[in-house]
Amino acid sequence: MKRVLVTGAAGQIGTELVPALRTQYPDAVVAASDIRAGDPILEEGGPFVTLDVTRPQAVARCVAEHGVDAIFHLAAILSATAEDDPQAAYHVNMDGLHNVLEAARASGCSVFVPSSIAAFGPGTPTEAPQDTIQRPNTIYGVTKVAGELLCDYYHHKYGVDVRGVRYPGLISYMAPPGGGTTDYAVDIFYHAIRDGEYTCFLEADTQLDMMYMPDALRAAIELMETDAGGLRHRNAFNVAAMQLTPEHLAEEIRKHVPGFQIHYDVDPKRQAIAESWPRRVDDSAAREEWGWQPEFGLEAMVEDMLARLGERLGAAAASS
Repeated sequence: MKRVLVTGAAGQIGTELVPALRTQYPDAVVAASDIRAGDPILEEGGPFVTLDVTRPQAVARCVAEHGVDAIFHLAAILSATAEDDPQAAYHVNMDGLHNVLEAARASGCSVFVPSSIAAFGPGTPTEAPQDTIQRPNTIYGVTKVAGELLCDYYHHKYGVDVRGVRYPGLISYMAPPGGGTTDYAVDIFYHAIRDGEYTCFLEADTQLDMMYMPDALRAAIELMETDAGGLRHRNAFNVAAMQLTPEHLAEEIRKHVPGFQIHYDVDPKRQAIAESWPRRVDDSAAREEWGWQPEFGLEAMVEDMLARLGERLGAAAASS
């Protein structure tokens, strides 16, 4: 990868993937793009481009003008937010993806497209295999399943080298919660540090797959670096790292923040979304086909998250 474009770069994944790509490939040009300017860090070490992925000519022009050979397409509206405006979610998630794939087909570049645990539904086994029934009941999930199929189509029909993983809930100290059902696992750390207590919108025993952001970034980069000859699935690989419940996560945080308390005020909408997803996914295909292996478990994640977020919040308070 010599000239890379990251769409949706101001979001949760992009704010960390852009610097990671610039570090990983110091001789490459990594262009960050989003519909509006984001964190100043995105303009450090490479260009920032204002780009609306729902405009096909703008996407094609951006890819051509920057000579892009790889796109990390992250622009999307997430699960809980998508339910508030399904039409906008479909427009961004589906039309945006189609525009990126068309630009890739025309330019010959490769594409990374993240899918999600939301691509599963109530009929999926509680431990979801790589290949299983996918009948989600959210618009976000519907767009993710359709996106997986569209990516496969563009590979088989046009030879576009498009790859992706199904991310679980992602935990990051860099970006604030962004409207996802699993965002409690980020928000809880802010409240633990600032307030010593947190009110969770999911029930205490709601178990979901989670992953720390450094592992999520590594999964994307490693998959794109893998020799395509060893990939049988190519797209929408299950990846997993840890399974959490709100109470389990609170117990681990309490080891570092004595007296931390968690309360519950369940949001029926987000609880229903969480209950429609499997309790864990089987990521053996990713492990076998491209050597996926997470580095962070619960204990290491909580320790690192508290330390790094504490530094960020302390620095922010000192500068205010």
